[in-house]
Amino acid sequence: MLTIGQLAAHAGVTVRAVRHYHAKGLLPEPVRDASGYRRYDAKAVVELIKIRTLAEAGVPLARVEELLHADGAQFASAVAEIDERLRAEIRERNRHRERIARLAAGDSLALPPEAVAYLDRLRELGLPERLVEAERDAWILVAAHSPENIVKWIGLKREQLENPEVVELYWRLYDMVDWQIDDPRLPELADWLAAHLTAAQDDWEQYDTDDALAAGSVDLLDSIFVEAVPAATRLMQLLEERGWSGWTQLEPTTVDAGG
Repeated sequence: MLTIGQLAAHAGVTVRAVRHYHAKGLLPEPVRDASGYRRYDAKAVVELIKIRTLAEAGVPLARVEELLHADGAQFASAVAEIDERLRAEIRERNRHRERIARLAAGDSLALPPEAVAYLDRLRELGLPERLVEAERDAWILVAAHSPENIVKWIGLKREQLENPEVVELYWRLYDMVDWQIDDPRLPELADWLAAHLTAAQDDWEQYDTDDALAAGSVDLLDSIFVEAVPAATRLMQLLEERGWSGWTQLEPTTVDAGG
């Protein structure tokens, strides 16, 4: 006769597992002997090994007892059903692995190849990674809300990158990321931005109003800029004084530029 520890060792499980199987009603508890100890026979070892084998194969404990007492046909049917469930779980886990791989791929997460190429071009121009990451996050939002337009918009942005003034714009914006709202350099930056926007106003016509981002998306993108850059609100106010409103979708106002 075996103690609970010996039983567990013979079946390759822990004493805690034996007690758990007792609680679940899978393994009958023997009557205690005169000393108050449970004693197990060889049959208990065989039953415990069967339970362990089924559990390790992925059979839910709720079905282990059913399989222990099933005949050949019932056992085969139940195993086929469990096998299909396990196959479904494997497929789902593989989908999770694919998502993890996409996360590891960085920029390609939730972005089309054209957007990834655009971000790579920003890096080729030597722009700081912090700025590239901000661009990436913004384009992820754009791709989610306007997937039908993102390739067109990315194409226009790639063309603009060939203009040295646009690259300078990126650098100027990067320089002001950590400025405070009362930074004395803000009016000069607003002057430069307003002049640049006015000079490039014809290019804005390429962005059809029919393709414009929904108001909610624009507000969300603007809020990211405002929350990330301490001086953003003040810069937008200064631009509005100079004839440009908004940020994600800058638009000329009725105010004379430089007014």
